Amino acid sequence: MSLREILLWPDPRLSRVCAPADADDPALPALIDDLFETMYAAKGRGLAAPQIGVMQRVFVVDVAWKEGTPAPMAFVNPHLSFHDEVAHAEMEEQCLSIPDLPMPVTRPSSVQIAFIDRLGMSQDEMFEGPAARCIQHEFDHLNGRVIFDHQAPKARTEFEARYGG
Repeated sequence: MSLREILLWPDPRLSRVCAPADADDPALPALIDDLFETMYAAKGRGLAAPQIGVMQRVFVVDVAWKEGTPAPMAFVNPHLSFHDEVAHAEMEEQCLSIPDLPMPVTRPSSVQIAFIDRLGMSQDEMFEGPAARCIQHEFDHLNGRVIFDHQAPKARTEFEARYGG
């Protein structure tokens, strides 16, 4: 495992759509390990491969580790197959690529996601609450979206100015 540098916005790689990962690539477990090590060191709850400059559809989350019991999950080539069309919630989100600038983001309260896990097994699971929010946040990174992209134009301009963009 190695600690990787986290790209900071407005690095152009954060605005690019990622290519599918080769689930059989022998380097994939090391990438996942690096994502976890980097995420934990940065005190985050999720980290996507493009945030460390790897333009592949891979991200990791662990929404429970700060409360005591780690629950690390890796998502390779994820596909959101369902999101709650009715229940949405607005909450402040933070991003390791846009440090120290929380901003409100409205997201569906639950999502179903199909993915390949760390062991190479296909999964299809439903997530709610903080896990659903974190998964959607990291999934956005795979599609070149950051939390600025969830803001109305005026609010985005104000947040970018506060960030220094």
